[in-house]
Amino acid sequence: MAARLDPDRSEWDVIVLGGAAAGENAAQYASQFSGLSSVIVESHLLGGECSYWACMPSKALLRSVEAADAANHAPGVSARIDPAEVLERRDRVINGLDDTSQVKWALDTGIDVVRGYGRLRGERAVTVSRPDGSTRVLRARHAVVIDTGSAAAVPDVPGLRAATPWTSRDVTTMREVPRRVVILGGGVVACEAATWLRGLGAEEVTVVHRGPRLLSQYESFAGEIVAQALQDSGVKLLLGRVMADVKRPLAADTGEGRIHGGEVVVTLDDGSLLSADEVVVAAGRVPNSDDIGLESVGLTAGGYLDVDDHQNVRGVEGDWLYAIGDVCGRALLTHMGKYQARVAGDVITARAAGTGGELPSAAQGHVGLPQVVFTNPEVGTAGLTEQQARESGIDVEIVEHDMAALAGTYLMRTDYRGRAKLVIDRGRDVVVGATFVGPGISDLVHSATTAIVGRIPLSTLWHVVPSYPTPSEVWLRLLETLRSQRHEASHT
Repeated sequence: MAARLDPDRSEWDVIVLGGAAAGENAAQYASQFSGLSSVIVESHLLGGECSYWACMPSKALLRSVEAADAANHAPGVSARIDPAEVLERRDRVINGLDDTSQVKWALDTGIDVVRGYGRLRGERAVTVSRPDGSTRVLRARHAVVIDTGSAAAVPDVPGLRAATPWTSRDVTTMREVPRRVVILGGGVVACEAATWLRGLGAEEVTVVHRGPRLLSQYESFAGEIVAQALQDSGVKLLLGRVMADVKRPLAADTGEGRIHGGEVVVTLDDGSLLSADEVVVAAGRVPNSDDIGLESVGLTAGGYLDVDDHQNVRGVEGDWLYAIGDVCGRALLTHMGKYQARVAGDVITARAAGTGGELPSAAQGHVGLPQVVFTNPEVGTAGLTEQQARESGIDVEIVEHDMAALAGTYLMRTDYRGRAKLVIDRGRDVVVGATFVGPGISDLVHSATTAIVGRIPLSTLWHVVPSYPTPSEVWLRLLETLRSQRHEASHT
C-alpha cells in the first residue's frame, strides 16, 4: 500500500492521536493486518518517549554499566567504562533524536503520517495545528485512538522549577556526566538513573526520597537489595527526607536546551544542605490529556482516561474512541501499551468487519503485568505482590528462595546477591505473582508471566525442567521449598 508523508486527504478508517510505540502498533494493526487505512498525528518524534528519552537510551546507558560489572566479577577479566563512547553509542541507539527511519517504517507499512498537534473535535474528528500555523480537520470512519502518553511530574518545591532541573528526558540524553547529582525520587527512574550516573563516573550521587524505602510498589526485599547495592557503589541515600527549597541563581533556559548555570543548592526539611551540578526530578508521571480536546466529546480535560477491557474510553457515546499507553493509566509500561494497542487494533478490526462474536479483551494480559527494573542488580516482577494478593481476597501461600544458592548464579559471581518469591493462590494452586532480584534475572520474568497468564497448575510446573546451570533453576528450588513447607505443615 503506497503512502505519503502528510498526504493531502481528510479521511481514514483509523486516526491515531500521538505516535509513540503504542500508537505505532495500533496503526500497524489497522493497516497491515486488517486492510483498514490509518494515519498517525504526531507533533514531535515518531516513536515517542520510549524510543528517544526513556526505555532505549536508559537501557543503552545501563547496559555498559551492567556489562562492565559482570566482566569485573569474572576471574581473569577486567573492564573499564569510557563514558564518551557510551554516550556516543546511546546517540546511535536513539538515532540522534531523528525519526527519519521511524517515518520510513510507517510509510513502508502503509501508515500515513500527519505532522502537527492534534486535538479531538467532536465525534470521529481531529483538528491538527501544523507547524506553519495552519490547521486541518481529519475524520475517522471507524475509530480514533489516543496515545498522547505522559510527562514527568515536577513537584511544587520552592525554587525547583526556576533551577531548571533535569527530568528523565534530560538525564537520558545528557551530553556529559555531571560530577555531582541530586536525584529526587525513589522509584524506577530514580534508581536506574542513580545506577548509570554513578556507573559512568559521577563522583557524588545523592538520592532524596520522602518514603522509608526505595521501589515501594514492589516486594520489600527488592528495594532493600537495590538500596544496598546503590550504597555499595557509592550512592548516598537520604530516605524519609523532603526537599524544602532549591536555589540556582545563574540557571538559564534558552528554549533549545538547558545551559549549565552554576551550582545548585538544595535545602532539605531538616535544614541540611546539598550542593550539586544538576538536580534530577524522578517523582512520577502525569498524563498528557489536558489539551487534546476532550471537552469536545463530553470529557473533562486532565487526568488518566478511564478505559474498559476493549480499551474504549468510558463516558463517550458509541464505541469509536480508544485510549492506550500511559494516557489511560492502566500500566505505565511500553510493552503493556503496545499490548493494549494490539487489543484495540483487533477490536477495531472486528467491529469494522461486523462479523459479530466475542471481542478481544485486554483483561488477561494485565493479569501478567511483567516489569523489569534495570538496576544492578535487576528487579523483575509479574502479577501481584503478596500485599496486593491478600487485599484482593486471595488465600495466599508464599515461597521464597535465595538466588545466590544456585549453581548458575555462583558461576556468574561468587558474591551473587538476590532473592526470588512466588505468590500462590492456595485454592487454585497456581502462581499469581512473582518477584526476582539479582544480576541477570530479567529473562526469568517471561516464564513467570507465562505461568500466571496461563494459570499453569503447580503440578504441571513441576515438570517444566530448568536448564542447568542457569538462574532459571530457581523455579525448581522454589517448588522444592514449597513441597517441603507443605510437608512440614501437614505433620504439625
